Amino acid sequence: MRYSEEEKRTLVSLYYNGKPVIEICQEHQISRSTFYSWIQAYRPVKSKNSPRTVTPKDFDSLLRRCEKQEQIITVLKSVLAVASATTQEKLAVLEPLYGQFSVHVLCEALDIPRGTFYNHIKRNKRGNSSYARHREELRTAIQEIFEESRQTFGSEKICAVLHERGYRAGTTLVRELMSEMGLSSVSTTSKRQWKKFNSYERKSNILQRQFHAEAPNCVWVSDVTCMKLKDRYYYLCAIVDLYSRKVIAHKVSTRNSTQLITATLKMAYNMRTPGENLIFHSDQGSQYTSHAFRQLLKKLKITQSFSNAGTPHDNAVMESFFAVFKKEEFYRSAYRSEAELRKKIDEYIAFYNQKRPHFSENNKSFISGKRGSDLRFTAASAAIFNCLDFNVQILTDNLLRQNP
Repeated sequence: MRYSEEEKRTLVSLYYNGKPVIEICQEHQISRSTFYSWIQAYRPVKSKNSPRTVTPKDFDSLLRRCEKQEQIITVLKSVLAVASATTQEKLAVLEPLYGQFSVHVLCEALDIPRGTFYNHIKRNKRGNSSYARHREELRTAIQEIFEESRQTFGSEKICAVLHERGYRAGTTLVRELMSEMGLSSVSTTSKRQWKKFNSYERKSNILQRQFHAEAPNCVWVSDVTCMKLKDRYYYLCAIVDLYSRKVIAHKVSTRNSTQLITATLKMAYNMRTPGENLIFHSDQGSQYTSHAFRQLLKKLKITQSFSNAGTPHDNAVMESFFAVFKKEEFYRSAYRSEAELRKKIDEYIAFYNQKRPHFSENNKSFISGKRGSDLRFTAASAAIFNCLDFNVQILTDNLLRQNP
């Protein structure tokens, strides 16, 4: 509820007449902090030279009015026109004062509508020396403030500093001048520039769908898949060596985090101790592009390669592995606990590595005659299958909640 000035004065007078603050606040639903601020603003103060009483708020208002009247008097002393002059004569004498006084003071001094004055300034700004001088002064001040802020201030902050230093300018004018001067806050461009500078490193696809390796520990591929067990999601991260197509490390977690893939990579590295020419390929998931993971790869002297965004074919081997794992193990089992899920995953990966034949350019098997296009088709089918199956799980859960 909003209270008028008169209502505030009335409530404060009740306080000075002896009514407790708690009762006033409860009756009128006012917070005590708000009411105490009213008491400070409308506290009556007696004058020595007058029987009238004034409040601090009245005093501040009178002070502002006096300052404004003093400025109006200064304007009237500076111009030759009088209130009875024509509008064009008034505008002509007030124009040189633009920028020295506020528009409110200038217009009130000679009784001119502010809209008329603004239109006159805008129409004549090309030939208006005072307008051009004002803009030039602002340009210099804006450049100085911009450099002092280490190029971090935008138009709003610069406008606030200009007001503190006595300049009169709005945010729109400051923004316009900054645009003309080519000034742009680094806080709005730094991230864009950083992405542009690091785009090649982040998105380089070294593998280019060449899913073969000349020797072990030349190319590792990795990905994360999601599984659901009893209203809880689990994430399996796996790393496959393209030379043998075997899973060399895997971990399961309840969170799809950077820690999950970092721990999986450390496990693979400690087991294999590869050389310096190892390539690590994955998609552009936030875990694989995170600063912590990229720093670990740099420390281990591993070159990182990324699939193109939204292109599962670029990581076909991992997509195929997860599709096979879910069809042959996950969808065929009814796990009773998390411990059983982890145990079955370990057992299946041992079977996959040691007994199950799978395609490899260097380790020929019963499907080694497949052409590259067949492999790409298998990878695309696997990716689509995983996506559809995950959506079906979510829809089924929603239906069960609606019809228990």
